[in-house]
Amino acid sequence: FTNHGGTMRILIDGMGGDHAPQEIVKGAIQAAREIDDTVVIIGAEDLIKAELDVQKWNGSNIEVVNATEVITNNESPAMAVRKKKDSTINRGMKMVKEGDADVFISGGSTGALLAAGLLGLGRIKGIKRPAIAAFFPQIGKDDTTLLLDCGANVDCRPEFLYQFGVMGSIFVKNVKGKESPDVRLLNVGAEAEKGDELHKEAYELLANSSINFQGNIEGREVVSGVCDVVVTDGFSGNIFLKSSEGLALSIMGRLKDVLMGGTISKIAALLLSKQLKGMKKDFDYSEEGGAPILGLKGPVLKIHGSSKAYAVYNAILKARDYVESDVTGQIEKAIAESDEISSDEAVKTEV
Repeated sequence: FTNHGGTMRILIDGMGGDHAPQEIVKGAIQAAREIDDTVVIIGAEDLIKAELDVQKWNGSNIEVVNATEVITNNESPAMAVRKKKDSTINRGMKMVKEGDADVFISGGSTGALLAAGLLGLGRIKGIKRPAIAAFFPQIGKDDTTLLLDCGANVDCRPEFLYQFGVMGSIFVKNVKGKESPDVRLLNVGAEAEKGDELHKEAYELLANSSINFQGNIEGREVVSGVCDVVVTDGFSGNIFLKSSEGLALSIMGRLKDVLMGGTISKIAALLLSKQLKGMKKDFDYSEEGGAPILGLKGPVLKIHGSSKAYAVYNAILKARDYVESDVTGQIEKAIAESDEISSDEAVKTEV
């Protein structure tokens, strides 16, 4: 998938998300002005080209690929993927598979992205379930913690959680250059015997693996940055992620109200503006770019459905690093060399 030595083709779903295609096009233009790589926008050609004209784009490194269908969030993902062959999500996966794109970014339906990824790209041999991995800010530190799974698999088995730990460890090692990432399991308590059967069994598998597993972690500790990777099932991971986002937005909103409440507090806000901007940046998901879907046979990044231009711009820039560090290839290689993961069993797992 990687175009080493040449320029990359970064593909983005022009119809995915609440503010498509306008914000997607704006973000694509912002990124295209800074990089030599080609940004390819897939979707309704007439709408995308009209938006490029509105934004007065006259560069040469944005291409538009026409796709006549869109999968929405209120459709059954598997059914829509099978029916809408010419959807942006199906075509995007096909382009990555056939080497017409190095990476695919979409703010569309998560379920459809997973279904199309499994059908169109396939899984890395030996991986039972792909996982959505999101970087989480470490408050007060200039670093992040990787959390996976953030919602791809609501029903998990212990071996899925174990594999998420392996993939997360490989990802952080390659993308952030950390030699032996510290991996923990999200649980209701720090002690080894805590949790339900799923988490107790997952704990055993992780503890006996070759990765640097350091035990359980409670939800409140994740943002303090005690570890590099947090492993969780998609159900708990998604609730944790959205609760944290909601809490952060509420705190920032309340802080703004308090600081704008009177003359003295407005002066204080002015004096603290630099620190407050830094704090806002800590909590802002649009800073992080896309969340990779690890375990698929090609680079796919999921961005927030509510992403605006700045988040799209960041996702495109981060996508370049993701392709460059060849995470898919590294996971494939590590799994192939590992005797801990049985590939025979994975073949039997249904899509």
